[in-house]
Amino acid sequence: MKTKPFLLAATAIGLVGAAAQAQELTVWDWKSGDPVTADYYDSAKAAFEAANPGATVKFVVQPHDQYYTLLGTALSSGKGPDVILLHGGAQAQTRADALLPLTAMADGFSGAEGFTANGEVIALPLTIQGFAVYYNRALYEAAGLDPNKAPSNFAELSTACEAIAAKGEVPCFALGNSQGFGGEFFISQIATSTFDDADYTAWAAGELAWTDPKVRAIADQWAAAAEAGWFYEGANSIAKFMDEYEMFMRGDAAHTVGLLSDVAHWKQFEEFHGEGGVGVFAYPNSDAELARLPFAGGIGWAASNQSAHPELALSLVEILADAERQAIFAVDTGALPANLAVDTSGLSSPALAEALALMAAAPGGMPHSILAPSVLEEWKRQSQLLLNGETDVDAAIEAMEVARNAN
Repeated sequence: MKTKPFLLAATAIGLVGAAAQAQELTVWDWKSGDPVTADYYDSAKAAFEAANPGATVKFVVQPHDQYYTLLGTALSSGKGPDVILLHGGAQAQTRADALLPLTAMADGFSGAEGFTANGEVIALPLTIQGFAVYYNRALYEAAGLDPNKAPSNFAELSTACEAIAAKGEVPCFALGNSQGFGGEFFISQIATSTFDDADYTAWAAGELAWTDPKVRAIADQWAAAAEAGWFYEGANSIAKFMDEYEMFMRGDAAHTVGLLSDVAHWKQFEEFHGEGGVGVFAYPNSDAELARLPFAGGIGWAASNQSAHPELALSLVEILADAERQAIFAVDTGALPANLAVDTSGLSSPALAEALALMAAAPGGMPHSILAPSVLEEWKRQSQLLLNGETDVDAAIEAMEVARNAN
């Protein structure tokens, strides 16, 4: 990746300071403890320290389920890390005031809009994230379905679920919703097929009411699928990561809503079911003719404006997101790289080919990622109540409107 002139100058400034005193950068993330990502982190560390003699990097793994709480506390106390891994959308955008602008470094990245706030790119995307429905071809065949014909609309999905239910051996969908993630993913699966640009703008601003038919459809179709028995019973006591996906990999459910990033994705599922054993499609909205595949920037690297060594922090972010490092991450994890300079030909597989074709033919956005965090948390709660039959759609919509108006 071509180093920007301003960064060369900034690195030169950093070298002067490094010569006088060793400098350590602290990086927070939730990935560096995974053995699968070791080569990526080792390569980034070596490249950075070679380019900046006297400077070192310390990767600090934080628990994913507490990550943003811990990060918020650290940043508010002025003791945050120098470099930060963030999810795209609201998790990055709501922290823009604590981050250095990276717009001058962001050419050649897909998904940068998910890391943009106030007209500035605030993190460089590492991966593309999205939601796809993966299905078990062997279970389709056992239910009398064509294993090579994925559902392309809601009627076909209904037919598939009915056939699987009639077989009586597994549920149509594995589902983990103990933390509300199943309900969270459902927002983007449904809304992306009907939202237009004006809807996205209003949604992000909190101006699109949950009583709007396009939005109410999220709750309507979630409740209808639950009532029809499509989801695994007891889903509210099942963790999406990784209990739901282990269920799918064991063959205990015909479908799962998985990711396009580095876990719960085509590569992991094919390792269990074999190459060609898994099919892919976009979840169809019953109110839309075309099922769109939601995707955007997944995770990305940001530099804190609290860093005592901002020039070095910028240098490290650039290295963590460059084409050489992203290629390592992509090959080892199966994630789709956001850096367009990366050659993805080594990632070929039948399931990946289907996902890439959907991304090209029917791309959609990720409405859940631009929803206000407090509103998203309320939807997670309502999704659980709807699954349990403890509320109905009208009451859920009323609660969502209260949350939206309070934001």
